[in-house]
Amino acid sequence: MVVLAVWWSAGGPSMFSNSGAPQAPASSPATNGQGAKPEAGKAPGPGGKTVTVEAQPVTEGEFVHEISAVGSLLSNESVMIRPEIAGRVVKILFEEGMPVKKGQLLVKLDDSTYGSDLKQAHANLDLSKANYERATKLYSQGAGTARALDEADSKLKVDQSRLEVARTSLSKTEITAPFEGVIGLRKVSLGAYVTPGQDLVNLEGIDPIKADFQVPESALPVLKPGMALNVTADSYPGQTFTGEVYAIDPKIDPVNRSVAARARLPNPMGLLKPGMFVRIGLVTRKSANALLVPEESLIPRGQQMVVYKVVDGKVVSQPIKTGARRKGQVEVLEGLNPGDVVITAGHMKVREGAPVNLTDQPAGAKP
Repeated sequence: MVVLAVWWSAGGPSMFSNSGAPQAPASSPATNGQGAKPEAGKAPGPGGKTVTVEAQPVTEGEFVHEISAVGSLLSNESVMIRPEIAGRVVKILFEEGMPVKKGQLLVKLDDSTYGSDLKQAHANLDLSKANYERATKLYSQGAGTARALDEADSKLKVDQSRLEVARTSLSKTEITAPFEGVIGLRKVSLGAYVTPGQDLVNLEGIDPIKADFQVPESALPVLKPGMALNVTADSYPGQTFTGEVYAIDPKIDPVNRSVAARARLPNPMGLLKPGMFVRIGLVTRKSANALLVPEESLIPRGQQMVVYKVVDGKVVSQPIKTGARRKGQVEVLEGLNPGDVVITAGHMKVREGAPVNLTDQPAGAKP
């Protein structure tokens, strides 16, 4: 490193005479052979001191091109369990937060009244059948009238309907799960009298789970049903979930010029929850053998991007053409080859042709 020394009047020769006239400064070890000082902070030249920098090799591998979006998760199916009839709760047959199967009994209402109604309906139907048979027989013998037969037939049909209503009402005292899912937090207690439409507990189908998101209308040419996507959530750092688009809104939002889409994601462990905020990467294409460099190796120079490549222990400035960026990596389209070593830290300490030592270099990389 070049050290510049400045002497002040307290300890060295003054730049001014006693008369105040300026004098030429004496030469010092900090000056070069021509008597001129190098620029402050300027890196050593090819023959200068060797500088230690961090570097990594250019790697080759698969690169996934994505459109980024944010979205929210929602249940694949969601329902609030409510009774269709009034009654007192005599059994609660679920545990809050636990999975349930389709058709599983959740709540049992008192059925004593509805059971009595069913018995009464059976008795009325039996009487109506007997009256209808009697009216039919009398009519066939000429002793009965057509009106009496019609009335008996009508009464029979009414009682048949009442029996079905009584049977249905009795069945509704058993409230079951309409689909497989996870039960929520109950809003009713044992012994409570409930009325039709009253909230009992919510049921959420979360495997698979849905994701709603929006992308700019410019993405429409590549946005298709069946398109793969990667999803991350702040709740699970470092973990990626996968799914695919299955529905696209046919209407563009005229305010923000975006289109809404919906995807499904397998969720067998139930890690993803409805309402969760997620980041979404829509996979547009994959490059099987892309050249990749760390993002920190790039140096912008006007409209051009360059990297410092290390060749035979010395710095070489290399212009490159870049592609997409993702997770700290940049795709290189032109200018580098697999195995080339690029400086990732210490750019300000070197210049073209400067000798360098490398650190943080993965094993096997050759400068």
